[in-house]
Amino acid sequence: MISDFFMEKFIKPYYDYLLKEKHFSLHTVNAYVNDVEVFLNFVGTDVAAVSEIVYQHIRNWIVSLSSQNMSNNSINRKIASLKSYFKFLYITKTINNYPLQAHKALRVKKVLQVPFSEDEMKKIERADFDDDYFGLQNYVIIVLFYTLGIRKSELINLQLHDVDLKKLEIKVLGKRSKERIVPILTSVAAILSEFIEKRKQQFGNGYNKNIFLLKNTQNLNQTFVYRLINNYFRGVTSKGKKSPHMLRHTFATHMLNAGANLNTVKELLGHSSLSSTQIYTHTSLAELKKMYSKTHPRFNPEEEQEHLL
Repeated sequence: MISDFFMEKFIKPYYDYLLKEKHFSLHTVNAYVNDVEVFLNFVGTDVAAVSEIVYQHIRNWIVSLSSQNMSNNSINRKIASLKSYFKFLYITKTINNYPLQAHKALRVKKVLQVPFSEDEMKKIERADFDDDYFGLQNYVIIVLFYTLGIRKSELINLQLHDVDLKKLEIKVLGKRSKERIVPILTSVAAILSEFIEKRKQQFGNGYNKNIFLLKNTQNLNQTFVYRLINNYFRGVTSKGKKSPHMLRHTFATHMLNAGANLNTVKELLGHSSLSSTQIYTHTSLAELKKMYSKTHPRFNPEEEQEHLL
């Protein structure tokens, strides 16, 4: 077990660094620090000081995690936390050698994530949800994910004063506390207006600045949002991946398929670089087939029609 002295000297400075200098969300900071603590507890008494940790200790941990049937993807994420931690120790001169210098990430099978289709998104209706305030809230959450392309944490942290229905704008607090203004459709503004009015009736004026609340009046949490999306889309699609991020993926893909400029989508998503946005540039299989049919010189509409018959 990590001692209080060790926590104060070697963990707390890293925690403060992530939170105050890197401006990571509290959720991300806790995830990183938890990975580090689990690793240090694994190493235990094998070392007397953090400076004695070498790559073999990390390799032993990887083997241990793998023997517990943890996926390579999950192991890579945990090692990313260690990379961040040991880089911090190195740049602050707490250690003289960076133990992960030669580490290579474990191989992960790349699975093409297929976004929801436009037809699937058109199936979403208000009537699918309970006819009460919280049913309306669930509907609004899904509508905002798809029409704004925002992250799960960004939706959870939306506040009443962030919404400007007259200007058709929402202020979003993104990663590392970066603010951006996202436009909203007139139809979405009408839904939001109805929801905010019912929110006042439900909780009264000035009650909790966050827009979305749980039934116990606490703020939404990551687990609730994930379950809402996953449970609802089970009845909409047979696709394997059903998550808030898939709605963000769908937003970007549909915008690009409709001809939106890559840089525009980058700004809407709140990406700091185009490289992050380019992962969404693959079009859906249906779009690929459509474009292929329109442009390949050997495409014969009559033959394709006969094949369908």
